[in-house]
Amino acid sequence: MSDNETNLALGRSFHQALVSRDWDGIRVLLHDDATWTLPGDNTISGTAENADAVVERAQRIASYGLDFELLHLLVSRENMALSLHNTARREDAVLDEYLATVCRVHEGKIASIETYLSDVPGMNAFFV
Repeated sequence: MSDNETNLALGRSFHQALVSRDWDGIRVLLHDDATWTLPGDNTISGTAENADAVVERAQRIASYGLDFELLHLLVSRENMALSLHNTARREDAVLDEYLATVCRVHEGKIASIETYLSDVPGMNAFFV
């Protein structure tokens, strides 16, 4: 399997585990020292500093009832990214954002994640 195919499979596995709330499935895709950085100033912003913290971040995000629609799975020579449309609604707020979750891959596992958002103020208002 080529690096591109491996990274595509890794991206599909990450998205599927997130959608199905398979936290153990996410954990096995990560290096022990993996990180996840999100912009903004809210309950999910900042950098999660190890694999367990990355899983906790995914759990916290999912606990808000998000729908994680995969638009595209993208690969570079060595890494991959998920293009997503995340939506959620509650009585006092609506989330409707597009994002790129860029994953640096090392030895077939996710070493770091950085998320780029279309609407940081909207994210701040939703994740209070």
